[in-house]
Amino acid sequence: MAKSKPGQKRYPPELKERATKMVRDLRAQDPKDINVISRVARQLGVGTESLRTWVKQAEIDDGRRAGLTTEERAELTRLRKENFELQRSNDILQAAATFFGAQLERRQQKR
Repeated sequence: MAKSKPGQKRYPPELKERATKMVRDLRAQDPKDINVISRVARQLGVGTESLRTWVKQAEIDDGRRAGLTTEERAELTRLRKENFELQRSNDILQAAATFFGAQLERRQQKR
């Protein structure tokens, strides 16, 4: 599970799905109602912006809106972590090669 930022609440996936479904259902009933998200957020006790983000991400995942899907976002995060680790390993190997190269050079100069 991803780590939360300090002060950030973590909501269970079931709540996110339920809230998103409620917003979609209410929007289908009355597409002109611009207060759906704030009403549902208040009713469920979640942040308005959190709910807005969940709805937006659900629309992306369903192909109704452009953007990175949840799976693509997870893959991007994984690849960034992997890239960071590989860069760190490369730095360590370069430092070791420099160290051992210098030692080898000193040995050859002593002869």
